[in-house]
Amino acid sequence: MKPALFVKEPATVEAQLAKLEHRGCVIEDRTYAKHILEKINYYRLVNYFAVFLDSGGRGKRYRDGTSFNKVLKLYEFDRRLRGHLLIFLEEIEIFMRAVISNYHALKYGALGYINESTFSPGRNHSRFISRIERLVETNTDLGFVSHHNRKYAGAFPLWVMMELFSFGMLSYFFADMHKQDKKEIAEKHMGGQFSARHIESWLESLAELRNHCAHYNRLYGNKIEPVPKVLESANYKMDGSLFSFIYIMKLINRYGSDITPLLGALIEEYSDAVDLKVLGFPEKWEEILT
Repeated sequence: MKPALFVKEPATVEAQLAKLEHRGCVIEDRTYAKHILEKINYYRLVNYFAVFLDSGGRGKRYRDGTSFNKVLKLYEFDRRLRGHLLIFLEEIEIFMRAVISNYHALKYGALGYINESTFSPGRNHSRFISRIERLVETNTDLGFVSHHNRKYAGAFPLWVMMELFSFGMLSYFFADMHKQDKKEIAEKHMGGQFSARHIESWLESLAELRNHCAHYNRLYGNKIEPVPKVLESANYKMDGSLFSFIYIMKLINRYGSDITPLLGALIEEYSDAVDLKVLGFPEKWEEILT
């Protein structure tokens, strides 16, 4: 029999507020703060308080001036930022699905992806096929899936199958392609501005950013990995910050929508709560993106 594990006891909202105060947080309006903690889980919100922890050796105390309303405003900024990024990540994902599926299907056939030889040697193709089979099994309720199962005996052309791909699986697919194929995609659709190795790295990084956004993880002051491969010829020194991720979004989707105005408006609205340096934004960030 396994020994009993230590688990923290649940705390009332009043106890949660008392803990925040004990750590140095100013509660401006107790009634309002209680209302917020009834809507937003304490464990989620306290993750944003972590940004304000005093690093001067005073233990788990917040820096002077930390207030509930300021942290809540940062939480709201982060939530809206994730929403904006998801819109542009969706645009990139759909664009890359079209680029990759069109190239691969035209070169190797509609069902060429089933053939191991259409990918780089050494890749685990059987695992890839297993993942595809699971995607079909778990999405039989979708109209186009049941249609292809019924009419085409489960034969899914690549451009149809890719509608079931996550961003992560799309990234894996590109990484598994032959080097020459990746190179040709980079030259044709990215104007030769950066290499296939950059695209491979950036898709992997953006897939992780997409997961952070989709699962409501904190972006502000949080490190996201893997860090995108640095582009030496860039007009900005990439450093692995959130801005680096936004920068590569702009590079990959150069003919897509412009995220700059939305970011500018959001940053202006929350200027009293947000430190752009924490997000890695350089002084002339708008100029860099445009």
